[in-house]
Amino acid sequence: MGTIIWTTIGAILTLSVYSFLYKDNPFYKFAEHLVVGISAGYYLVIYYYNFIDPNVVTPVFQLRLGDQAIGFGSGAWWLALIPGLLGLLLYTRFFPKVAWVARWSLGIYVGGYAGLGLSPVMQARVIEQIGANALPLTSVTNVLIVVGLLGTLAYFFFSMKHKGILGVFARTGIVFLMVGFGASFGYTVMSRISLLIGRVSFLLHDWLHLV
Repeated sequence: MGTIIWTTIGAILTLSVYSFLYKDNPFYKFAEHLVVGISAGYYLVIYYYNFIDPNVVTPVFQLRLGDQAIGFGSGAWWLALIPGLLGLLLYTRFFPKVAWVARWSLGIYVGGYAGLGLSPVMQARVIEQIGANALPLTSVTNVLIVVGLLGTLAYFFFSMKHKGILGVFARTGIVFLMVGFGASFGYTVMSRISLLIGRVSFLLHDWLHLV
């Protein structure tokens, strides 16, 4: 009985979402708000137990199950307290008189993530990409990859007019860009169609038992 109830609820919510294809209506709005609310609550719990609790609460207060006593942590526990306080300062944006304090936390977070992310991004998106495209021109595939790379870079090179050999490479880059965008769009459509097939299968098989 429990399985039937939850399956019916899932089917009603699925039909409520797809009712938007006709027009905006209260059923769609209810399903939309329900998904957003449940997702927010779910991720709040996930973030707390995966990030806040192990990185701030446990190191600072030593709130652990077992024989360990409750109290301030040993060693440099205050290092774990700093990011927690910076996170709390972000909520000062809800109070206009002290909203400017949130800029400190935001500046530290943005600067820290930018500094920490610079090296892996350069390694993954620049160095690795250069190495992956340094190919011997011994096959048609390698030639197309190298020509596509140079053409795309030429298209985004705005310091000179796209004339002569630069213009040829730029126009070639446009072709490769359109092919790439078309492939990405096609993949997106296929993934959405796959989701639609899964929902229709759920309605016809799991709910109505017609197939």
